[in-house]
Amino acid sequence: MVARWSVAAALVWAVVLVGRCSAADPFAYYNFDVSYKTASPLGVEQQVIAINKQFPGPLINVTTNWNVVINVLNSLDEPLLITWDGIQHRKNCWQDGVLGTNCPIPAGWNWTYQFQVKDQIGSFFYFPSLGLQRAAGGYGGITVNNRVVIAVPFGEPDGDITLFIGDWYNKNHTALRKALDDGKDLGMPDGVLMNGKGPYRYNTTLVPAGIDYETINVEPGKTYRFRVHNVGISTSLNLRIQNHNLLLVETEGTYTMQQNYTNLDIHVGQSYSFLVTMDQNASSDYYIVASARFVNESLWTRVTGVAILHYSNSKGKASGPLPDGPNDFYDKTWSMNQAQSIRTNVSSGAARPNPQGSFRYGSINVTQVYVLRNKPPVVIDGKRRTTLNGISYSPPATPLRLADEYDKKGIYTLDFPTRPLDGPPRIAASVINGTYKGFMEIIFQNNDTIVQTYHMDGYAFFVVGMAYGEWTEDSRSQYNKWDGVSRCTTQVFPGAWTAVLVSLDNVGFWNVRAENLDTWYLGQEVYIKVVNPESSDKTESPIPDNALYCGVLQNLQKPQKPHGSSETSSSSILDVGSKLLTLILLLASIAIFA
Repeated sequence: MVARWSVAAALVWAVVLVGRCSAADPFAYYNFDVSYKTASPLGVEQQVIAINKQFPGPLINVTTNWNVVINVLNSLDEPLLITWDGIQHRKNCWQDGVLGTNCPIPAGWNWTYQFQVKDQIGSFFYFPSLGLQRAAGGYGGITVNNRVVIAVPFGEPDGDITLFIGDWYNKNHTALRKALDDGKDLGMPDGVLMNGKGPYRYNTTLVPAGIDYETINVEPGKTYRFRVHNVGISTSLNLRIQNHNLLLVETEGTYTMQQNYTNLDIHVGQSYSFLVTMDQNASSDYYIVASARFVNESLWTRVTGVAILHYSNSKGKASGPLPDGPNDFYDKTWSMNQAQSIRTNVSSGAARPNPQGSFRYGSINVTQVYVLRNKPPVVIDGKRRTTLNGISYSPPATPLRLADEYDKKGIYTLDFPTRPLDGPPRIAASVINGTYKGFMEIIFQNNDTIVQTYHMDGYAFFVVGMAYGEWTEDSRSQYNKWDGVSRCTTQVFPGAWTAVLVSLDNVGFWNVRAENLDTWYLGQEVYIKVVNPESSDKTESPIPDNALYCGVLQNLQKPQKPHGSSETSSSSILDVGSKLLTLILLLASIAIFA
């Protein structure tokens, strides 16, 4: 009787613990210790940013509607924020991890993020959002799986592989930051990393000896899902696997029309999923290549990442020239045509059982139109800056959402222009006033000479059109109003425009930014404010209990003991709590089935 009462009491306590958080959806707990680590990815020793001593960081692997709790310990020597690129944070911009919504985590402090991957599936990644820190690492993958009741539009693969590609400098992020502050360009990268490692030595002149390279081990005849993320600084990359087809199936939360590519351009900040079948013979290993795009290839030859695809029965090393990429340095239409070939699979479900095509976005009336034009960097008040519509965003010391919560005036202005300004450029914290439940059309007009990619936090948007030249009202006749791909990051080619449509149903302040780190750092971003006129916890979560305070509200911040103190940190509490709950449920199940 006593034993049975103990089991019952344990079950009641377990229910209480879960009930404090959620009555239905599971929780996943992670501890991230963000610190420096010495590494030599391109043969030059340097300081990289690691998570739990890993570079790249650990994978967050969860399922639709799960709650995610991540305690971040900042062991760097400077403030830190982590943003969860592509995770929509429904009703909860407090967890977005950018300066418009969060005060930075001071060095030596920890802070716990908690959010739900509500009605989402797909391949995303996280990274540090401040001061070019992503140029030193600190990134990792986010995989959101379908619930078992929702069909996936392809057979279950035999394995799941995450591949990070990105340009890399041998200078650390603080040196790159100083160069930008001094008005300089970053110049040509020193190479391309694949999963944090340098290139395989396919060429003894270009690649020095002793560099550690990535090897992906596979079994012949099996099919693997490759989730590929361009986590680089500013370089568009072309991905290809020697003698293998890339069957595109998903991008940033949307199942796509399934079509084979021999190679695909992946721009900064973008993520794709491919199915790759190991259908070649095993006479040798095969090259996996990521090379720079839209550059003078003869000068940029060393900016190439090379990994090895190794069959378990391989008889030799990869050899010979790398597989050719597209040769269109003077003709950009090839890449644009490829981008336009990526469409939504309207016959499949996503996170919910309704077909994706039922959104019928093409029949929704547009309520707001913004043309966001960027130009090459300009000098404003003696500083080299980048702009959108003539405004270079400067983050105020007090986050925008925090200022609203405490009714602090004068932090920002709601006057961002709907069209490019004719007057001189200026630095400001100017915000777009979005209409709740409105349908916004955003046209990104790239008047610069390099490819830019743009990302919107909190949302996925429909990419409905892109073309060279200046956008006009007549350009709408070219829009795809049925199966344009829904994603959160889109490329805009130089001298061209890209149009997206987005339904503003997610309350909060949401960052729209260039994903190219140098452009973003110099001011090419804006926030969209979306407010429900009827205040309700159903459309926006309240400010979290552990909110950090800074700027005009810094007097509200309670001191936090640095890590390593005798007090128990929230990370250890989470760790102990999750382990205790698991043990309780295990003991209960043993008792029930005994």
